[in-house]
Amino acid sequence: MATETTAEGCEACPAHHAGNLIKLGVNMSNWDYVVALAGNPNTGKSTVFNALTGLRQHTGNWPGKTVVRAEGGFSFGGGRYKLVDLPGTYSLLSTSLDEEVARDFILFGQPDVTVIVVDATRLERNLNLVLQVLEIRDRAVVCLNLMDEAKRHGLQIDDRRLARDLGVPVVPAAARQGEGIPLLIETLAQVATGQVVCKPHRLKNETPAMRKAIDRLVAKIESVYPDLPNIRWVALRLLEGDKRIIEAVRTGELGDLSRGTPGDPGTLSEVTR
Repeated sequence: MATETTAEGCEACPAHHAGNLIKLGVNMSNWDYVVALAGNPNTGKSTVFNALTGLRQHTGNWPGKTVVRAEGGFSFGGGRYKLVDLPGTYSLLSTSLDEEVARDFILFGQPDVTVIVVDATRLERNLNLVLQVLEIRDRAVVCLNLMDEAKRHGLQIDDRRLARDLGVPVVPAAARQGEGIPLLIETLAQVATGQVVCKPHRLKNETPAMRKAIDRLVAKIESVYPDLPNIRWVALRLLEGDKRIIEAVRTGELGDLSRGTPGDPGTLSEVTR
């Protein structure tokens, strides 16, 4: 079981200084930790959300967007956890409004832990999103859902080896039956409070020239948005021609997602041409 969180520990946790979360429309009063729930569509993510939160949930729209947001909460080990159910997405390389919302929350919201729900019967397809999340979040848990369906199809998954390969905890579950939910709660609490330290797998396919370009761009972005989280990921997306990120730089919208005052977009607009 996770050890009980002290009041002093809660006051010091990132959620109490989560200006980014507030800007993304998440009210942090009376909560100690924020959990982002991500996953491909049709992975049983909503079932996991319902199992974790019960009736302690509500829905609304993301600020300025028509995408529906579901929030809920639970208490465990003396800590209070707010759970944000992100729109189902196949990728963080946003091509739709839903994917953009999910990406912005994971990238800039800085949740204390991100739970990625995957379909155990379609694991290979789901791992694309898992690896993308692990590129930008240090604290994550993979919920290997629909294990009952996998067993029914004769599929066997070595969750311990998967956890070793990914560098984050993997929790088998069958959320419709409530199986694995207690362990999922305990595990995400241990990750959120730092009792379990993740060492996420990161792809290392950058050439020396690419690393040099990324470092130069990181320095330029940091000079304008010094409080922006995950600057390296933003730099990589700019180099790869991500139109949405380029537009956010040109308009200064990127600054709205940082803790500081938005910088002059003109400073960075030249590097996006």
